[in-house]
Amino acid sequence: MILRDKPGVRELLFATRGSIILKILPQVAVVSGFALLVMLVDRHSLPLTHTNIAPFTVFGIALSLFLGFRNNAAYDRWWEARRLWGQLIADMRALGRESDLFLTARDRRQRVLRLALAFIHLHRTNLRRITDDRAGEWVADLPDGPHPPCTALDAIGVELTQAAREGTLDGYGQRALAQRIAAISYAQAGCERLANTPLPYVYSLLIFRTVWLYCLLVPFGLIDTAGWLTPVFAGVVAYVFFGLAEVTEELGHPFGATPNCLPLDAMCRTVEISLAPHLGIVPPEPVKPVDYLLT
Repeated sequence: MILRDKPGVRELLFATRGSIILKILPQVAVVSGFALLVMLVDRHSLPLTHTNIAPFTVFGIALSLFLGFRNNAAYDRWWEARRLWGQLIADMRALGRESDLFLTARDRRQRVLRLALAFIHLHRTNLRRITDDRAGEWVADLPDGPHPPCTALDAIGVELTQAAREGTLDGYGQRALAQRIAAISYAQAGCERLANTPLPYVYSLLIFRTVWLYCLLVPFGLIDTAGWLTPVFAGVVAYVFFGLAEVTEELGHPFGATPNCLPLDAMCRTVEISLAPHLGIVPPEPVKPVDYLLT
């Protein structure tokens, strides 16, 4: 996620961190080059058919509305993912307090909280489809399982069951902690639903095909009015439409590793800081942005 103050004129013109310009530069270059080729052929080789810009205006409005609809759908996914992770952080903090209240055995309480920290890191790596060993920093002997985040939650359930059998967790506390684990599981399932159910592929296919068609036809409507500036205007049109399409691609995958995705590393560190006092350890430093990028 990009974190920076309101950009000035210089940043607006030249900032690349968090911008999609580098990703769409090849498309913009192709459209501008094609527009230049159309101009050269029309002026020096074979007069081409010229058309009025009016049809492109109507076509552009329809394309803009469709892009706007897809952008709203992608942003809804991004915002729902942020709400679910906010709920996870709140539930983790509540788990720390409730463990202090209900789990009288210190070793059992420490084990539950360390399993919770292992879970949050396993959940992060599962959503991003990556591997790292930060979960192992909290629990070295986590059992193997087909779904590591669920394995960590199951292990917490086992700890609570054993505490109840030992008499170090009463019935009310067992119910409260079980409800807390269930709430964490609901948020986890919501995140996995977003990660495993992307926006329908047909939307992306239709968007990019239509944008390419529109941008390659625009030069024929600009030749008469824009003249030799046709490649410039065609490039601007390509920047707008390809840029918006690329933004929706990034927002539609909120758990990815692009600059505009959610800072899962920083949110996991927030949980570590929140649970550190309950574990009796020194809280780690918050994750800070590097070159305005918070991971």
